[in-house]
Amino acid sequence: MNIRTQIEHALPAQPCLLCGAASRNGPWCGPCDAALPYLATPHCPVCALPTLNGATCGRCLKQAPQFDRTVAVFAYAFPLDKLVQALKFNGQLMLVRQFANKLAQRIEIRPDCIVPMPLHPARLQERGFNQSLELARQIARKLGLPLLSHACQRVRNTPPQSALPWKERGRNMRKAFTCAEDLSGKHVAVVDDVMTSGASVNELARALRRANAREVSAWVVARTLPHN
Repeated sequence: MNIRTQIEHALPAQPCLLCGAASRNGPWCGPCDAALPYLATPHCPVCALPTLNGATCGRCLKQAPQFDRTVAVFAYAFPLDKLVQALKFNGQLMLVRQFANKLAQRIEIRPDCIVPMPLHPARLQERGFNQSLELARQIARKLGLPLLSHACQRVRNTPPQSALPWKERGRNMRKAFTCAEDLSGKHVAVVDDVMTSGASVNELARALRRANAREVSAWVVARTLPHN
């Protein structure tokens, strides 16, 4: 038995958030972890949608987004969606460390700094925390990267993207962000919980480009796939 296993067995078990069984693995147990929808199939390196042999998808070839690549851990599907919602809407902050660790393990290209997806002040006051900032803080600490927590601001309190049809999401996010930081020549990673249409990340990446960022990566816990 290695040292990590010994420590895990010495820690008190907690109920798995998904099945209720005792877990020394974190907020969900080992069997539930194995059942989560990890994003393992070949996908577009730019937007993370499924493609044959991992080639860049036609949409990204036709109209390249403002970001250069996407790293996603999971598909946004059951039961992972329940965990994300528990964090985002029920304040289950115990999930942050586990999500951040999973995402950090997938990072191969290191950026110069990390920027969390900003919340509008009104939304932040309503929710009490920004889950993207909490994720970014953990990832920055784990990877030893600078966190620019206040570099970007959300200046338009837009309707939730989830309430809109896909075709309207890009219009909804136009000019939603500003960036006051000089990012000349920097590779910036944007951290968010879920990418659905990609409109939010794309518009934030546009603001980062206006601040002279050289390269933008999107790091998300989960990617919504077409069949979802």
